[in-house]
Amino acid sequence: MRILFLVPYAPTLIRTRPYNLLRFLARRGHRITLATLWENEDEWAFVQVLGKEEGIRILAEPLGSGRKLLNLTAGAFSRAPIQARFCWHPALARAVQAAVQENAFDVVHVEHLRGVRYALHLQEAIPDDSARPPIVWDSVDSITYLFEQAAQQSQSLKGRMMTAMELGRTRRYETWLLTRFPQVLVTSPRDKAAFQSLLDHQAAASITVLPNGVDLHYFSPDSFLRKPATIVFSGKMSYHANVTAAVYLVREIMPLVWRRRPDVRVEIVGKDPAREVQALASGEPRVTVTGFVADLRPYLRQATVAVSPIRYGAGIQNKVLEAMACGAPVIASSLAVSALAVEPDRDLVIADHPLAFAKAILQVIESPSLQRRLGEAGRAYVETHHDWAKIVARLETIYQGLL
Repeated sequence: MRILFLVPYAPTLIRTRPYNLLRFLARRGHRITLATLWENEDEWAFVQVLGKEEGIRILAEPLGSGRKLLNLTAGAFSRAPIQARFCWHPALARAVQAAVQENAFDVVHVEHLRGVRYALHLQEAIPDDSARPPIVWDSVDSITYLFEQAAQQSQSLKGRMMTAMELGRTRRYETWLLTRFPQVLVTSPRDKAAFQSLLDHQAAASITVLPNGVDLHYFSPDSFLRKPATIVFSGKMSYHANVTAAVYLVREIMPLVWRRRPDVRVEIVGKDPAREVQALASGEPRVTVTGFVADLRPYLRQATVAVSPIRYGAGIQNKVLEAMACGAPVIASSLAVSALAVEPDRDLVIADHPLAFAKAILQVIESPSLQRRLGEAGRAYVETHHDWAKIVARLETIYQGLL
């Protein structure tokens, strides 16, 4: 198939969904034009690497601070949410329109609420449906669903301010968008149910769950011994849901753990830690906040246990899949694994209250046999359910259903 794949941010190892969908689609013989934006030299390097994959052609524009400021200013006075305007770039929109008019694409795939304006631009520029390839909107998550939870539970000042300003217009905008495309993708059943609840019986697109996978070759166990009594929590640490989870871990769960095992260490691993996250290590030598790391795998491979004490969120928690793929025993909240078909106490441990979470951490830390059993079962689970090759085969079927 000939696919125009639009991602409003550079696909990288951190943005695992578009990065792996593109690579696996190309390896299955499809011809892809990737339209994307990049913000720094590291992102541009990832775009260039993708451009070297056989079957991938690149259309890319830099998203500089001036353009972002214009987008944010325009978004403040728009009926559309800021998310829908943040990654707008007129030059990329023109390039995408020209590519569609000059090439016989079979399908256009547009990712996220941040990319949807490009899809709407195509519909306006080529209003005849028969003259334009079908558009798949991969929303990834329901941002409305995410903001509804953040309004109740966010520990991040930035998260609370954003929610207060954006929730109402995001809800109206996502409801409208669901009537604009023949196919909408989400990563979890909860996000699908959230979208369906917005519609209130309106005619709408087909909403399909396409989960995230994990690169089973990149994220893999190794033969090194795990560190004793070491907990890892990973993710982008400026993201308000991760900020809330990190504060919950250190302020509410760890005091219960340290009461019995004062030697237990916590590693909070991820780029751009918010002020609230950095403060967790202030005066507490048992907590390390790393900031950006070039390679997450050593932390997952060496930790005694990986945790995901997420209090709210949407979609699939990639941090859980990556830890399981690396053979790390995982303890997570019910919400963190709500999109997964895991069996509790076999594939991982689920805990939803500070005392239960602390007991689970102590149990795993103090039992090497339990560590091995959970690590092996978690790896087997992701091999069965989250192999990117199988997920891309499902995506092909979705595309074919639109032709």
